[in-house]
Amino acid sequence: MSKLPKYVPGVNDPILPPQLSEFKDKTTDEVLEELNRMPFFMTKLDDSDGNGGSNVTLDALKALAYEGEPHEIAENFKKQGNEAYKLKQYRNARVLYERGIEVNCNNDKINELLFVNKAACELEMKNYRSCINDCKKALSFNPLNVKCYFRMAKAFSAIEKYDESRESIEFGLKVDSRNSSLLNLLKTIIKKQEEKTAYRLKLEREKQEKEGKMIILENAIKLRNIKIINTDSAPDLLKEAKFSLEDPMDFESQLIFPAIAMFPTTDEFDFIASVSELTTVGELLDLLMDRPSEWFAMEKHRNFSSKKLVAYMETLAGGLVKVGKKLSFHEIFKMDTPKIPMFDDAAKIYLVPKVDSDDWLVKWDKSSAIEKRI
Repeated sequence: MSKLPKYVPGVNDPILPPQLSEFKDKTTDEVLEELNRMPFFMTKLDDSDGNGGSNVTLDALKALAYEGEPHEIAENFKKQGNEAYKLKQYRNARVLYERGIEVNCNNDKINELLFVNKAACELEMKNYRSCINDCKKALSFNPLNVKCYFRMAKAFSAIEKYDESRESIEFGLKVDSRNSSLLNLLKTIIKKQEEKTAYRLKLEREKQEKEGKMIILENAIKLRNIKIINTDSAPDLLKEAKFSLEDPMDFESQLIFPAIAMFPTTDEFDFIASVSELTTVGELLDLLMDRPSEWFAMEKHRNFSSKKLVAYMETLAGGLVKVGKKLSFHEIFKMDTPKIPMFDDAAKIYLVPKVDSDDWLVKWDKSSAIEKRI
């Protein structure tokens, strides 16, 4: 930023008076900065004299603020704080009230009002606990101050301490039973308490209902003799898709779960978010093979069709078993021998072209399959 031009008087302009002659070679900003050091022109206070030394004027003004008897000094700070509060300068007002409190004058009424007014600032600035503490201090000087009870009640309400808020209001009403501010606030608090209670009961009902559904679901899984193996490498797709019942409150209703179809000869897979336990392997195959003709035109998918694909599922022991296309998943998972588990709450099925099945089966390794579960 370029420097402002120096002051150059025109033909009819007055020249600087002798006492300001030292400013003749200074910019406007520099002149204003110097003028600010003179009490008559002062618009702000600097903690130094501009050269890092003490600001004598500032020190003098600070001393002036503390001239007089303690109660006079405290009263003066209170009045200044009130003026700042009227202008909604709550931070400045709080500082002035604090200065008055620090005087520690021997006047209960002044001290009471200093704490009451500081509490009002804290309330405006949302410093609710400070507001409450200031009100308590003010009440130690005068336990009949209704404003204290009102401000405490508002502060307690803001932090959702409704019982404490009502208690503050009740104390205030003992002093002034017809106080409209307290009575209106009491209505508001009662309404908020009712809303909070209703919300809490709603959450409890939802929690109980959720826990009840989980118990029903767990019993439904046990009833169907389903074995589940949870691995450390569950696909992200399974994080959202989970077991469910068609009717969450009826364990005999259809069980719904996700399914992962593996195409090992082409290193591909497919994911179905919801499969009914009554779905057959053949129906799942038909669903998976419902694809555009371009997909089947690819060389690697030449032998992919509902008739040409053979379905295998992994056993608990790590081996493979061929599953018939007419079998439903309900029938598959309830068998004891061979025991076919679910993996990560999902049905896992391998689909291999019949022409490639012998070679693929030879490469299957039980030990490796079990290790992958860890």
